Amino acid sequence: MDRFPIRFCSPAVCLGFFLLSVTSAAEPVFTPENVPLAAELIQKLVPTHPRLLIDQDAFERLARQIQSDPTLRQWDAAVRKEADALVSAPLPRHVLPDGKRLLSTSRTVLDRAYTLALMYRLHGDRKHADRLFKELETVAAFPDFNPAHFLDTAEMTHALAIAYDWLHDTWTESQRATIRRAIIEMGLRPSLEVYRKKGWWAQSEHNWNQVCNGGMTLGALAIGDEEPELAGEILRSAILSVPLAMRSYGPDGAWGEGPGYWGYATQYNVAMLAALQSALGTDFALSGIPGFSQTGLFPIYTTGPSGRTFNFSDSGDRLSRMESLFWLAERFQQPVFRWFAITYGKPSAAAMIFYRPGSEDPATAGLPLDKYWRGVEVATLRSDWSDKAIYAGIQAGSNRVNHNHLDLGSFVLDALGERWAVDLGADNYNLPGFFGKQRYTYYRLRGEGHNTLVLNPGNGPDQDPKATARIARFGSEPARAFAVADLTPAYAQHAKRVERGLALLDRRRVLIQDEVDADRPVDLWWFMHTSAKVQLAEDGQNAVLEQDGKRFFVRLLVPAEARLEVRAAAPLPTSPDPDGQRVNREYRKLTIHLPETKSVRLAVLFQPTDETIDVPVRPLQAW
Repeated sequence: MDRFPIRFCSPAVCLGFFLLSVTSAAEPVFTPENVPLAAELIQKLVPTHPRLLIDQDAFERLARQIQSDPTLRQWDAAVRKEADALVSAPLPRHVLPDGKRLLSTSRTVLDRAYTLALMYRLHGDRKHADRLFKELETVAAFPDFNPAHFLDTAEMTHALAIAYDWLHDTWTESQRATIRRAIIEMGLRPSLEVYRKKGWWAQSEHNWNQVCNGGMTLGALAIGDEEPELAGEILRSAILSVPLAMRSYGPDGAWGEGPGYWGYATQYNVAMLAALQSALGTDFALSGIPGFSQTGLFPIYTTGPSGRTFNFSDSGDRLSRMESLFWLAERFQQPVFRWFAITYGKPSAAAMIFYRPGSEDPATAGLPLDKYWRGVEVATLRSDWSDKAIYAGIQAGSNRVNHNHLDLGSFVLDALGERWAVDLGADNYNLPGFFGKQRYTYYRLRGEGHNTLVLNPGNGPDQDPKATARIARFGSEPARAFAVADLTPAYAQHAKRVERGLALLDRRRVLIQDEVDADRPVDLWWFMHTSAKVQLAEDGQNAVLEQDGKRFFVRLLVPAEARLEVRAAAPLPTSPDPDGQRVNREYRKLTIHLPETKSVRLAVLFQPTDETIDVPVRPLQAW
């Protein structure tokens, strides 16, 4: 029997679960044995251009659709305005502003390639093609695409591939030779050593895999008929490599690096699969890898009604790239993915080529209000699908995931269209040791920089960096939803049991309840970061949060001796405080401090009104 049953299933909710399951019921299975040899792959290549993501017939259909579809017509006007502005923009430069990355330049060129190429294909204004070639000619003269940080190389190769393919018949032979040489010599050839020696990103299970394989796949498909041996080897290598990362979507479609990195990884994963499909006629069943059909739900559930995401790990709290959702919506027949991309996305050339009409909001689609993501161990609860809903999310999962923070047990909270409990996000990636030994000296990456517990704070990591925690119990009923996270592995050095429960009571108020049992007394701290102003009551057991003219109420239920206080969003006196890290002046943290604690049940209630209501505090085991 499933240990995490949905305890209630209304007809709409049951319909939602059914619709989400039928799309993947008969998916073909990817197996390495079914991937053709390099020469056979190239034999499948469509001989004409354009063939990456879109073909000539589709370009013509898009031009006609713009005339009849109000959404596309609005986007076309916005993207065309952007293309006009790019004509006089400064040309890119080979500059590594942080001494490590060319990435901002690569991404700028990529966006310009899509924008200028699409607008020329749709409207035929020569100034867009001419400006695009100036862009490409400039980067083709770079000494390299910074292969030491291969994301830079992958994104630049992606840009050149799209421009080469979409405007292939527009370029002169000399122009094609310039672009083709850059794709081959500065993009594809540097990847060969990685593939042949099984370099680290080709064996990774996170966003680097998809971005690098995606960029190389588009580059190889763009010039495959002109350099068949090189392109074939790269294509086969990429197809065999990308499942290592795609399996991270399983079993439910979540992404361990957080919703921001979900957007980056999935953008390239989709570009790779869409290009394989358009140029070779198949994605070799890669899109059938378990979890991938459901991954479009992840940004939907991890975005609160405030429009901000549950941004655990290094992810930011705003999604920036959602074009992949249009492709996922069509591939898996999920119009709710398209609704989300239209609602929260912005016009772009990539959105236009993947766009199809027809969307459905989550309520109409019958999506359940609450969701538990296995593997990543995240749960989100909400009162309804409106933009004024109460929303809360809690994370367990692994402290070993790429881009992780020591944030097991952390939560976010939305109500009244505002975010009240915030995750501060990442710090500067160029801080000393940020991805090394000093990572957990930085406040924003430590437990005390999140909305979680800290036991016995000091100079060392305040959670076990190798810990993996689980959502032990989850339930969803009409009037109540909850998740209980077993956080014991994160604090095993200090306590024999640590559990945190998150409950949405009557779909109107949120309860955070912690239970800690230790053999020896521990110094316990409870933290919640907020950008709201905080007014404490004299009794120390109530507080009012206020921002944008709205008020949200906090009540400490138990223990009776505990008190709320407000502290700066800064390290405790006993914690490391390295130079250069961000100073979080715009935030503060609501704090509870219980020194010399062996066994405690700590419960805090959040609600949008100041009504006093009896809330029984039951043991988490009884939830």
